[in-house]
Amino acid sequence: MDRLTLDELDRQLVHALQADGRAPFSRVAAVLGASDRTVARRYQRLRSTGALRVVGLPDGRRLGQVDWVVRLQCAPDGATSVASALSTTDDISWVGFTSGGTEITCMTRTRSRADQDSLLLQKLPRSSWITSVTAQCVLRVVAGNGGWRGRTAALTAEQVERLRESAPVVAASAEPPTLTATDQQLLRILAKDGRTSYPVLAEAVRSSESTVRRRVEELVREHVIHFVVEIDPLLFGYTSEAMLWLTVAPRHLGTVATALSQHEEIAFAAATTGPTNIVAISVCRDADAFYDYLADRIGSLPGVLQAETAPIVRRTKRAGPLLMPSPR
Repeated sequence: MDRLTLDELDRQLVHALQADGRAPFSRVAAVLGASDRTVARRYQRLRSTGALRVVGLPDGRRLGQVDWVVRLQCAPDGATSVASALSTTDDISWVGFTSGGTEITCMTRTRSRADQDSLLLQKLPRSSWITSVTAQCVLRVVAGNGGWRGRTAALTAEQVERLRESAPVVAASAEPPTLTATDQQLLRILAKDGRTSYPVLAEAVRSSESTVRRRVEELVREHVIHFVVEIDPLLFGYTSEAMLWLTVAPRHLGTVATALSQHEEIAFAAATTGPTNIVAISVCRDADAFYDYLADRIGSLPGVLQAETAPIVRRTKRAGPLLMPSPR
């Protein structure tokens, strides 16, 4: 099979889906200047090969939940088995090998602060292969909510605005929204395929299509769910992914967070608890570009006291599905 490559239309399609993951192909085609059939065919090609997926991710903060970054040191002969077990758990995401394949980094979610300690331990596989575990609570995501910039550079600002349907702005309430059993079911389906059609959603939850459409739109407007594009940076020519753990002086934390949100090399960054108080994922063209990024941009940030890095050598799972923890 020929190696998959992206042309300009593919890149525009990826950017369009990041702007609005559920935009109809007809609207995408109109903005891109292509036919509906061509856009649909390009999407199916990327989707069927596993190169691209749109996932709907619940906003844990809005739902009163807590996200964690977890690092597991493993025996060399057991790391693959541990990663496989983590990858099959719905509310664990971003499972990847670092440090030559003996360390696994992932993200997980607990229901509430009252339950977080016991629930976090219950999610991890019980295995003698795991030699140590470090968990850091995510205090605030500071970069990456809008998608890695390497995949959002193919469209103009005017095209992005045309893709997004106008909708009234709904102020988020202070209390977490109350979700019904139907809402929970919708979120679980959309976490696996964010472009699941309304007829399929309606059949799955045994409701009318108009009711399901209205409820999904409400969940989006109320910031309960957002849609992101999963795609391998290798398809854009970026060969170096790495984890960064930064130790930042507290008085410079805001300045560093703001700077990282503007760096095109940063796919994700969050302020966390622990001695390294910012964790980030960087995406660079190659090892030389990563060196320059560390030396020139990270090195020049005020208040960065220490930087630990580890290349991501392989991923077994990306953003989704990251589902809501099931009720007891």
